[in-house]
Amino acid sequence: METITNTLRDSKVARWTALTIVSFTMLCGYYITDVMAPLKPMLEKELLWNSTEYGFFTSAYGWFNVFLLMLIFGGIILDKKGVRFTGNMATITMVAGTAVKYWAISTHSLDGMHLLGMKAQVVVAALGYAVFGVGCEVAGITVSKVIVKWFKGKEMALAMGLQLSSARLGTALALFASYPLAVWMGGVAKPVFLGLILICIGMISYFLYAIQDKRLDKSVADEAIVSGSAEEESFKMADLWFIIKNRGWWYIAILCVLFYSAVFPFLKYASDLMINKFGVNPLVAGTIPSLLPFGTILLTPIFGSLYDRKGKGATLMIVGAILIILVHTLFSVPFLNFKSVAVALIIVLGIGFSLVPSAMWPSVPKIIPEKQLGSAYALIFWVQNWGLMGVPALIGWVLDKYCITGTRLVDGVSIPNYNYTIPMMIFTGFGVLALIFAFLLKAEDKKKGYGLELPNIKE
Repeated sequence: METITNTLRDSKVARWTALTIVSFTMLCGYYITDVMAPLKPMLEKELLWNSTEYGFFTSAYGWFNVFLLMLIFGGIILDKKGVRFTGNMATITMVAGTAVKYWAISTHSLDGMHLLGMKAQVVVAALGYAVFGVGCEVAGITVSKVIVKWFKGKEMALAMGLQLSSARLGTALALFASYPLAVWMGGVAKPVFLGLILICIGMISYFLYAIQDKRLDKSVADEAIVSGSAEEESFKMADLWFIIKNRGWWYIAILCVLFYSAVFPFLKYASDLMINKFGVNPLVAGTIPSLLPFGTILLTPIFGSLYDRKGKGATLMIVGAILIILVHTLFSVPFLNFKSVAVALIIVLGIGFSLVPSAMWPSVPKIIPEKQLGSAYALIFWVQNWGLMGVPALIGWVLDKYCITGTRLVDGVSIPNYNYTIPMMIFTGFGVLALIFAFLLKAEDKKKGYGLELPNIKE
């Protein structure tokens, strides 16, 4: 009698279905993450926020993850309790945070009130965004481990690329649609309400995934009994030290925070950049930045598949960092203020934004054992959140302090005009530092033999 040792992950239908479900959840999360980005001029007009307050709100995403170490605790819980418990917890947290944020910007009960020397509305909205940030980041590391669980030794980089593409689709929809939706529906809070509905659907989707994950665990346990293979040793707190002392892990973590600090905070201000530098109508200002995530939807899986089949992961990261530097350098040149230039630069930025993540995230399992992956991803995301928290606040402060060049009237309300040269030079600096650490990572791979330049698919 033939012994069957396949697990549920060996079924293409099962593993791609699992990927589809968790990817949809992250799409909903990323819509919420960037839904306010195109609304900065409307926030200034309707709610009388300034750039410092907008930067304060945007920086809130990383508050609890960084200062309360919620991401690190989330990674430990993920390695201890598994993807079902952690993912369910994270999606519920996303819903709760989004509800608080929506209430803050839609209610009049906070009018005239102040907290921490700032408008109470700004502070409460920021607290909701901070709670959402915990859920979204923990969901992100959970989904990364889900993909490794289903795709290790198979199409892992392609799967991670497709998941990133779906997340970028959420970003693209936010950048493209939130301002027109706010105008059409009659208020800055309306696109956030749509996001609240979406994230509730995303939470239910992950609950459905948990059923399939339970079936996978049963099939793995059955296979272990048939084959007589030993159960993998469980995660211990001492494993955190193994991760922290790994130089290759540090290079990836620092490359991650520098690279994402040059992209995600930029997207928070990109619509405003299009209005102030390129003279784009606010109603369609989010359209040009939305080309970036739309472009990555196609390119990230292509580059992921390339990594799966041909390798060259560290090289892909180097090329991506070079493109980031090129784009932000050209954005900082004052006289390059043609709309066609903006479109071209956003497209090139999208290529760079596809190259680095498509190689970076699948490289972590080559450096860190699977039982420690949750904590390893969590620690990387924790380092990344320093950038996601600090850089938007820095850019908002720089704009108010050094970049106001006058005012303009929007529906009878005076709002500032900004010169974005200094902020774009700051983003360029992050790109240069990311390139340095990409070269250091390639050198460390050559020294330690992690296989970052080797294909992921085992023949």
